[in-house]
Amino acid sequence: MRAVVLEQAGKALEIRDDLEVIQPRVGEVRVRVKYCSLCHSDLGFITGKSPLMGPQVPGHEAAGIVESVGEGVTHLAAGDHVVLTPAAPCGQCYYCQRRQYSLCTNAMSILSGTLPDGSTGISRNGEVVYRGCGIGALAEFVTLPATGAVKIDQDIPLDVACVIGCALQTGVGAVLNTVDMEAGATCVVLGLGGIGMAAIQGARIAGAEVIIASDPVAERRQQARRFGATHVVDPGNDDIPAIVMEATDGIGVDYAFEAAGKAALIEQGLQLTRMGGTTVIVGSPALEEDLHIPNVVLFQALEKKLCGCLLGSCNSLYEIPRLLRLWRRGLLDIEAMISHRRPLEEINEGFADLEQGRGIRTVIEI
Repeated sequence: MRAVVLEQAGKALEIRDDLEVIQPRVGEVRVRVKYCSLCHSDLGFITGKSPLMGPQVPGHEAAGIVESVGEGVTHLAAGDHVVLTPAAPCGQCYYCQRRQYSLCTNAMSILSGTLPDGSTGISRNGEVVYRGCGIGALAEFVTLPATGAVKIDQDIPLDVACVIGCALQTGVGAVLNTVDMEAGATCVVLGLGGIGMAAIQGARIAGAEVIIASDPVAERRQQARRFGATHVVDPGNDDIPAIVMEATDGIGVDYAFEAAGKAALIEQGLQLTRMGGTTVIVGSPALEEDLHIPNVVLFQALEKKLCGCLLGSCNSLYEIPRLLRLWRRGLLDIEAMISHRRPLEEINEGFADLEQGRGIRTVIEI
């Protein structure tokens, strides 16, 4: 098959036509990928922020059409339109039984770049090729667990639906699932890429009273107002603590969402939340970044909370249809999340868009 390959960090991506992908086995499906949008998690491997174990097909935010199904798969059939998800819930493991579906043992494939059984299902002249974030969707075909492909109605444009796979699940899910935000809450979103913008939309849907959006890119701040931000902040020039305190009557926000993958912003979130407030780590910092909590006794005494968030704490089998229902009702704006559309041949330009902060999401047509 034809696919994008990352050979090593810091090098340009190559389009190869000599890769092989396995046919679906028991409980698996093979999907012809139509569109894949680009995420900072993919960029992390390209820049070296995330460790690369070997040649890799990047991409995990994708949608396509089922080509074939393996033995035992009854809920999908060839021709079905699907959105792919990086965390395919097995429904049986320790975490699924406790309704922590995004922590399913299958989701560890995000870190290993493999299928749940440890194989990758992709090869080149007998050499193992890894799957970006457990999927490897910048390719003509993907074989994955059947629960990792969520069926959608065929009238939904696949180039729009693909963005749900990661950005919308993660950002909206952080608000609706991870913290279960209550109506009338106050929050700040630090970083306005795809996940940050999705978090703003999630807060609006939840009925937040104050939504403060912070990003150094003026165009993104302007777009954040369209998605529901009540206040926008330029972190390079504005006094964020003063703005937060003014907007919350001197209390601090109920929730802070760090959506840029920077430890310094996590620490800032802890400062901006009120007593008893919650800071959510939604972005993915580099492995070498550490978190410093000064005066930890104050953190304890003020009952502040800090929690992680993987894929919006979502059960993708439920979350993807829910997000599409919100989209159909006009409550979720997915189209405006897409800033650029590019052919596969412009994959390096697409990642340059992402690295330089141009727009929100670039969608690649496979």
